[in-house]
Amino acid sequence: MNKAQLVEAIADKVGGRQQAAEAVDAVLDAIVRATVSGDRVSVTGFGSFEKVDRPARYARNPQTGERVRVKKTSVPRFRAGQGFKDLVSGSKKLPRGGEVAVKKAPKGSLTGGGATATVKKAAAKKATTAKRATAAKKTVAKKAAPAKKTTATAKKATAKKTTAKTAAAKKTTATAKKTAAKKAPAAKKATATKAPARKSAARTTTAKKATARSK
Repeated sequence: MNKAQLVEAIADKVGGRQQAAEAVDAVLDAIVRATVSGDRVSVTGFGSFEKVDRPARYARNPQTGERVRVKKTSVPRFRAGQGFKDLVSGSKKLPRGGEVAVKKAPKGSLTGGGATATVKKAAAKKATTAKRATAAKKTVAKKAAPAKKTTATAKKATAKKTTAKTAAAKKTTATAKKTAAKKAPAAKKATATKAPARKSAARTTTAKKATARSK
């Protein structure tokens, strides 16, 4: 059974696959963090997890048989509880259709209570993060709706103003054309009236010159 299968196995018991995945992640994360920090995680009837220090030593390379020095290191260790051992050995039978009975851990069974606190903190953090994410999505959705309405209203107002300006410009142009058309005939008449006067003045001057010559 891998992690995905474990999640599927407990999904119906915790209210869904998502909740099961979060629960498995929270428990495993808490166990790993507590073990790394040096705490002993003990679950009565199931087993215990602890960090074990291995001193530097010599070992043999199985391929070449050469003696190799191994540095000091730390490794995780799991020790099965007595109830777990009895079920695996067959001295006790698994209950049918029910959960394996695991006794509650007595007070002080977890070194310093670190593992229990870590489990609770991890679960609380995940629940808080999920709530905040949901609230943030709702807030963004609420803000987005008024913003869209405001944008649409602004676009309509701008379109109305542009239409009004265009209409006013057209009216002004039409009025200017009419005024120019009215002024054009008057200018032509004035020009026509002034032209004969100039011709008459030219004729009078010519007559005067002719009279002067005859004398």
